[in-house]
Amino acid sequence: MTVLVEWPPGHPGAAPHRHSGPAFGYVIEGAVRFELEGEPERVVKAGETFWEPGGDVIHYQDGNALPDAPTTFVVFMLCEPGRPMLTFVDEEELAQRAHLRAPRPAAR
Repeated sequence: MTVLVEWPPGHPGAAPHRHSGPAFGYVIEGAVRFELEGEPERVVKAGETFWEPGGDVIHYQDGNALPDAPTTFVVFMLCEPGRPMLTFVDEEELAQRAHLRAPRPAAR
């Protein structure tokens, strides 16, 4: 599956979720605030790539890192047949797995 994602300035992105299979992305314009479970938050800029393994790993952030410009990225996903490509994670599970999340950066 291939998805084009277009976030307006400052958009927070999708709520915490996971994918049924691996995902590979390329930022076309702007910058994506990207965070996977166990990894520190980082910013992926236009021309750069990202990937995630899918499966059980929580994808915490994929929002627009720019407050004054849009961000566009394309994602190529290998989805498990018969399963949705994206499943949101509820608050209870987030609390249970909080120890697996990398330390949060200082307030900006």
